[in-house]
Amino acid sequence: MSRSGIAPRPVTTWVILGVVGLVFLIPIVSMIEFTLRGADGGYDFRHWAALVDPANAGKYAPIWRGLQGSLVLSITTVAIVLFLLAPTMILVTLRFPALRRPLEFLCLLPLSIPAIVLVVGLSPIYLTIGRSVGTGVWTLAFAYGVTVLPYAYRAIQANLDAIDVRTLTEAARSLGAGWGSVLLKVLAPNLRVGLLSASLISVAVVLGEFTIASLLNRQNLQTALFIVNKQDPYVAVILALLALLFAFLLLLAIGRVGTAAALRRTTPKKDPT
Repeated sequence: MSRSGIAPRPVTTWVILGVVGLVFLIPIVSMIEFTLRGADGGYDFRHWAALVDPANAGKYAPIWRGLQGSLVLSITTVAIVLFLLAPTMILVTLRFPALRRPLEFLCLLPLSIPAIVLVVGLSPIYLTIGRSVGTGVWTLAFAYGVTVLPYAYRAIQANLDAIDVRTLTEAARSLGAGWGSVLLKVLAPNLRVGLLSASLISVAVVLGEFTIASLLNRQNLQTALFIVNKQDPYVAVILALLALLFAFLLLLAIGRVGTAAALRRTTPKKDPT
């Protein structure tokens, strides 16, 4: 059977896309409509303006502290992905290929473990961490480094499978490059798409995480929104919309980078002669 024979009709395609679009669009439009409601029954930007009003600085202070904590967590978690996970995956690919399946199993395991169960297992560890290095919000990066493993692993591994890591490494080593130069100057540029995708996905996961921070009594963006929501539900919805917009921009950046890299690989280079 030809591909055209099993493909849906154009009308069916548009109907499916329309239904899926409505599923996502209706809640977002409802959130926007809620934030624009005025006291007199009309619509205005009073609630949006209140978010940046200096008179409300004390009221919304937990949000900015939570956002600052989430940004610190994002940077620390991305550092764990780039400087611990990525080199480990490269090492396994080059020297220990038999360990690829066990490593994949370990990295994907957090998908099957509920966050509350993960917190129960990490609680004794965080008691020790709190006594030794303090209870700063940055310490959540150790737990977040575990939760982002499945997403970061898939992004990096897809890029590793798309290039010949062994040939690139052997060629660089035969030319006298050290292992540091091989990682930074040879492999990292070829893994740019995977590393960037893993980093952006990690940031999105960290900014949206609530359960671990709440149960471990740390304040990030989501726990701050929960606190402020009790006083002003409008600002919580506004920041939820901004978080959705930020996540959309991250996904758009991942798609653009991946598309640009694919075009560079498939576009033939012009012969200078």
